[in-house]
Amino acid sequence: MAEETRQKEKEQTLEEAFKRLDEIAGRLEQKDLSLEESFQLYKEGMELLKTCSGRIDQVEKKMMQISSDGTLREF
Repeated sequence: MAEETRQKEKEQTLEEAFKRLDEIAGRLEQKDLSLEESFQLYKEGMELLKTCSGRIDQVEKKMMQISSDGTLREF
């Protein structure tokens, strides 16, 4: 059951990830944030950025394949 929960968290949409990044950025701008909480939020944000970047790269590669030969092939 825990495995299934982790898998669902990894399947977060880009829109959800960007929304969370926006929340994190807003929270980091607040002055009442402790150093420890700032570090945790920063770490979470960097992990989200890495995930989003990877997903966007995958979409760009698929788009290039569609453009070059007119078909969609997974890699």
